[in-house]
Amino acid sequence: MESLFLCNAQVGLSYSSSLHVGHSYLPLKHLSRPCANTSPTSKLFLHCDSHTQSHTRLRAVVGSAPLLKHTVKFLRKKISVSMGDSVSVIPNDKGDLKVFQNGDELAASLGEYVAGLSQSAITERGAFAVVLSGGSLMNALRKLTEPPYLNSIDWGRWHVFWADERVVAKDHSDSNYKLAYDNFLSKVPVVPGCVYSINDSLSAEAAAEDYETGLRQLVKTGVVDVSKDTGFPKFDLILLGIGPDGHIASLFPNHPLLNEKVKWITSITDSPKPPPERITFTLPVLNSAANVAVVATGAGKADTFKRVFGVEQHDELLPVQMVSPKDGKLTWFTDKEAVAKIVN
Repeated sequence: MESLFLCNAQVGLSYSSSLHVGHSYLPLKHLSRPCANTSPTSKLFLHCDSHTQSHTRLRAVVGSAPLLKHTVKFLRKKISVSMGDSVSVIPNDKGDLKVFQNGDELAASLGEYVAGLSQSAITERGAFAVVLSGGSLMNALRKLTEPPYLNSIDWGRWHVFWADERVVAKDHSDSNYKLAYDNFLSKVPVVPGCVYSINDSLSAEAAAEDYETGLRQLVKTGVVDVSKDTGFPKFDLILLGIGPDGHIASLFPNHPLLNEKVKWITSITDSPKPPPERITFTLPVLNSAANVAVVATGAGKADTFKRVFGVEQHDELLPVQMVSPKDGKLTWFTDKEAVAKIVN
């Protein structure tokens, strides 16, 4: 049975673009049940095919996870990674590096990190705009689907986006939406009307334009903040993985899209990794976020970490090396296997 949700943004009646919410096509004109508001007057009308979910507000309870003890060399300087402490700021704006013994410790720390940013954003501006990616990231977020976070996070004020998406049906095995829904979103009480997926019935180019149009409306209404420095959307948190080739989102090494300076979201039809047709956030959007977390583990990422944090010079930067928030913070979550070539 079709149910209607009202999400918390304000959209002009002339707005003709669309987003997808939950499992169904979403024209932004339908009256529905409200999700938590950024302001009492907001009026984004969204249509979704999902059920009402309840929300519980409790004080956030956070814990801590031990870090792997290592000394990491960066540009002939040493950064100590002490047991139980996060790394101090790394030279050259590479961010904070957190190295963990295993996946459970990483997931525990990542859960605490996301919950803390969620609480801060909701306290400051009434909403938490978070951007997901694909790959192993969803498994790393698993602690958020368990107590205490399942009950303590104000899920009703979350707004969920994707840094990139494959232009496939939502039930396709390649869909980042499906991956997130199956492993994360279906297990937490995020309001379906505040989960923004692409219109997969469009071409890659049209889907990217459509997603950007919808995002611009959400920026105008304050659901997503805007960077005063760049004018691009300023998400509260962007979560990224890394491919073995150093790609992030659907921005691949030596690809012309790395030079995009104007668009917020763009399309790619020649992805070197299948499927070929995708949409992706551009680098200016990634670098305008308040917080960016790069989550990457395993020996398969060791060469990439050596390239990013090592002293060797290369003619071309990897896409992940181009992530440097202008007025935000970059944090790396990784394990001992991934940093094996840069520690002693």
